[in-house]
Amino acid sequence: MNAGADAVYAGLKRFGARNYACNFTVEQFVSAIDYAHLFGKKLYLTLNILMKDAELEEVDDCIRPLYKAGLDGVIVQDIGLISHIIKEYPLLDVHVSTQAFVTGVYGASLYKKMGAKRVVPARELSLKEISLIREKADIEVECFIHGAMCYSYSGMCLMSSFLGGRSGNRGCCAGPCRQPYNGGDYILSMKDLCTVKDLPSLLEAGVDSLKIEGRMKSKEYVYAVTKIYREFLDGYYEKGIRKAEDGTVKELSSLYSRSGLNSGYLYSHNGGEMITRERGSYTTELPGISGIKEKKLEASCEAVFRKGKEAFIRLKYNGFEGKLSYGKVEEAKNRPLSPGEMEKQLKKTGNSPFVFTDIRIEADKDVFMPLSLINELRRKGIEALEEDMLHVYRRSL
Repeated sequence: MNAGADAVYAGLKRFGARNYACNFTVEQFVSAIDYAHLFGKKLYLTLNILMKDAELEEVDDCIRPLYKAGLDGVIVQDIGLISHIIKEYPLLDVHVSTQAFVTGVYGASLYKKMGAKRVVPARELSLKEISLIREKADIEVECFIHGAMCYSYSGMCLMSSFLGGRSGNRGCCAGPCRQPYNGGDYILSMKDLCTVKDLPSLLEAGVDSLKIEGRMKSKEYVYAVTKIYREFLDGYYEKGIRKAEDGTVKELSSLYSRSGLNSGYLYSHNGGEMITRERGSYTTELPGISGIKEKKLEASCEAVFRKGKEAFIRLKYNGFEGKLSYGKVEEAKNRPLSPGEMEKQLKKTGNSPFVFTDIRIEADKDVFMPLSLINELRRKGIEALEEDMLHVYRRSL
């Protein structure tokens, strides 16, 4: 999100297509939803595997707390689960996963009729086929623009299941297509997808959402790739820039690639140039992100300290407000607190999403309040402001 993403997909410990990723607990996911909403972003849950009937109750146990917290959408492969979610969670956007193998207008139209809001077509489609789906099915279309490509049709591969008992449609793909065959050749290993030069064509074809593969990748990779695409999109919309510089493609290639990049199936069909034929070469020296400044929300802070009364704080951000009284202000017995010391303490917003850029303090002379209570006043004020910003997203079942 700091790199410029408008939305992020993430998974729980079960039911996602990246079973071996460091996935979220339900509690962590709820916190992530709140974080996204504070910054005006969206968070989607991945439920993009084939489900078993006996698992439906457990799936509901996962969805309910996230739905109540304001989850923005789910991406789903299983057509039965799609029907269930649309019925049971009517305010939740359903995105049909690329694993569902939507290859044409009829499939996309079926999912729209069921109530889905968006489809992610099979990655094997051409730009013309993608455009036709958007035009004729009249449903939102999301396309992969960067990341790994599969040798098999999206969601239709059984190779990992047959060879090792690990199903790609259950989130456990062992990646047999990345192994050497035929005397050492990597004849099934696809080069990575890179469409930074094709973004204008994708947008003009009606694509609504651009998807970057990021799960099970390093945070440095995710940040760098997202930032590059965000900058190009901003240049396209704001300045009419239509062509990515050669250096941009080179930079993307240097981040992580399987012996080369190409534009996938947008303009070609099953070409040998899509295959690496050699062991994938991955860079290990990704740019660090330690120096990146995390985005903060600039809020105003008003604090009042009157002898014998509770301290008062009012925080404001973009029309939202958090206010409360807390702790007792005393008359100083020795050295009183100065307004400067109060301001310094109030500014310590730490790991919260906020920074106070306008602090106003009203205080009686010769007042004292323990710094721990001022810290608690600030913390509770931030909690009140967050709640005012987030309550609109809360739902009930």
